Amino acid sequence: MDFEEIYRDYFQEVYLFIKSLSNDESIAEEITQEAFFKAIKAIENFDGSKDIRAWLFTIAKNTYFSHYKKKKKQIDLEEKETVMTGVQIVKHLMNEEDAFTVHQFLHSMNEPYKEVFSLRTFGELPFEKIGRLFGKSAGWARVTFYRARKQIIDYMEEMEYERN
Repeated sequence: MDFEEIYRDYFQEVYLFIKSLSNDESIAEEITQEAFFKAIKAIENFDGSKDIRAWLFTIAKNTYFSHYKKKKKQIDLEEKETVMTGVQIVKHLMNEEDAFTVHQFLHSMNEPYKEVFSLRTFGELPFEKIGRLFGKSAGWARVTFYRARKQIIDYMEEMEYERN
């Protein structure tokens, strides 16, 4: 099977896969093109022991996540240059009084938010393991963690507002 044929056979599938991750057609097209470019460069490493479709999906997924991380770093740098809004949990956890307030609020949170936040923040468990503990996916754990974190941030902002 030559690479042109592979490209024709699998481009649409890889594109739809990346589009499902990114929810953006232009990013999906860009990542798909980049993934196939990487696949061309690495085709001699493909030994045929796996399905070529799975191999292409892995390259595309890794390319997407690399793109996402690079984009996130750029956004983080832009945010640092602008006025920071919201409250940073880490800053509060370093301050003894604020840390106690965060722990008090955490104690009153509903499950599974309380446990997921604690496992991720204090137990430093990856989302995959947290998801497995609850019989759910890593995506579920990630969303639950960010929702818990948002609750804590909102609470700390409210407390800071009341102090001023």
